[in-house]
Amino acid sequence: MKKRYFILILSLLIGIYARAQVTLEQCVALAQENYPLIKKYDLLNQLKDVNLSDINKSWLPRINLYGQGSIQNDAPAFPESLSNMISQAGMDISGLDKWQYKIGADISQTIWDGGASKSQRKIEHSQDTERQAAMEVQMYAVRKRVEDLFFGILLIEEQAKQTRAMQGLLQENLRKLKSMLKNGTALQSDVDMVEAQYLSTEQQLTQAESTAGSYRKMLEIFVGQSLDGQELAKPDALMPQDLGTDRPELRHFDAQLQAIDAQYASITSRTMPKIGLFAQAYYGYPGLDYFENMIHRDLSFNVLAGIKVSWNIDAFYRKKNDKRKLRLASEEVSVNRDVFLFNTNLEAQSQIDRINELKAVMKEDDRIVELRTNVRKASESQLENGVIDATALLTKLTDEKTARLTASYHEIQLMQSIYQLKHILNK
Repeated sequence: MKKRYFILILSLLIGIYARAQVTLEQCVALAQENYPLIKKYDLLNQLKDVNLSDINKSWLPRINLYGQGSIQNDAPAFPESLSNMISQAGMDISGLDKWQYKIGADISQTIWDGGASKSQRKIEHSQDTERQAAMEVQMYAVRKRVEDLFFGILLIEEQAKQTRAMQGLLQENLRKLKSMLKNGTALQSDVDMVEAQYLSTEQQLTQAESTAGSYRKMLEIFVGQSLDGQELAKPDALMPQDLGTDRPELRHFDAQLQAIDAQYASITSRTMPKIGLFAQAYYGYPGLDYFENMIHRDLSFNVLAGIKVSWNIDAFYRKKNDKRKLRLASEEVSVNRDVFLFNTNLEAQSQIDRINELKAVMKEDDRIVELRTNVRKASESQLENGVIDATALLTKLTDEKTARLTASYHEIQLMQSIYQLKHILNK
């Protein structure tokens, strides 16, 4: 029964400990969700919808309402000889009035726009893809900043851990020296030296804890939640199996090329004729029947409708240069893509060399720590027997601390280097 209770309590403690840990992947995911730039994704979607709506509305009828009043220095009239003849017949034809006024509406409806709206929709979709890809590039930078903070905290907290271990050794040896001082087998200067070193490590620990706290606060700002009481779990140092590059920058380059390709269709559409219906309706003077308005100056209702074909041949003059500009822009994007791949591959190879170097160095870390520990233990025994003084012991303690700290640093640096390689390749 006791064994069963023990296992139950142990399981609960393990569960609590596990929940108190936070992984690097969790921090990156939380940071990307919390980063203010994430709100821009919704704004980009709204922008695309608005632009597409404007393009679709180009097929709606265009209505222009207007009112107009004018005076002119001359107006159409019958020749004087003809006017005299008509006057002799008892009719008065004075011609059009120089004062003219009307209120009306012009209506037009596109039947065929030469493929302009279709090409504009294609361009808008491709530009939206490019904007989204550019956003992914900016969001990807958040991952690097979070990883740097995460590993920075691990390094500083490891330093604090080793400093506490050093304090424990100093405290134990200080206790022994004080006892030896009472027995007359140690000098006061030895006690003072060890105590001074203990206080120095206390200062180092305070600085390390303060720096770690500052880094944690910055990480909390990124992830958008408190990390108090949560331990940062050391990531698995596993090399990526595939060393191919899958960075969001490459998708941005591809989106740029697609956006440029989409613009070729708009060049063709600009050289095509446009066909549409039109209608004009107005109430005023003069109307469409000029002869009637020369006799009677009454307001009238007038309607004019038809079909219109327009063809702007200026687009043919620019077609060759417009295509050349797009081709040059496409070549520039391709060059930028090649430069990025070259630099990325160079950076990846440099990181792989760094990882291999750390692995080679780490092979002897455990042995060095073991030897430094043996030397320190022997020095403690020698101090008790009066063979060496406190100065020699402190040197051995410092050597052991340095060896342990270096081994821990190498382990964390290897993890960080592997994650930096993953970041370079987006793995």
